Amino acid sequence: MAVAKKKTARKTATPKKRTATRKKAVSAKPSAATRRKLADEKRKALTNKLRDDLKTTKEALRYAKQAAKDEVKLAKEAAQSEIAVLKDQLAAALKREKELLKLAEKKTRMMIAAGEKWEKQQINKIKKIVGR
Repeated sequence: MAVAKKKTARKTATPKKRTATRKKAVSAKPSAATRRKLADEKRKALTNKLRDDLKTTKEALRYAKQAAKDEVKLAKEAAQSEIAVLKDQLAAALKREKELLKLAEKKTRMMIAAGEKWEKQQINKIKKIVGR
């Protein structure tokens, strides 16, 4: 006797509830013309910004150059006035030195004259002593 297998009740698959799925929003790619237009706008904006920066830099350089010129001019004037003062001081020093030299020469002549006078006196004394 063959044993008959029991038949089991099959479970029926429960239908899944369908939920509304969101479709991913596909971003519309800009067309080539739009991309070109955007690129042109960005390029123009960058060009304008660079122009403004260039103008600002040129102006700053112009002011710096003028300030440097003024500073050099002031330094030159100061140097010239200092040169004039030093020239005056040199002239005064040379004049003093010349006068001191004249004074020294005068003193030397006086000393020589005094020495010669003393020498004559001594010679006269010696002559008097020897002449006796």
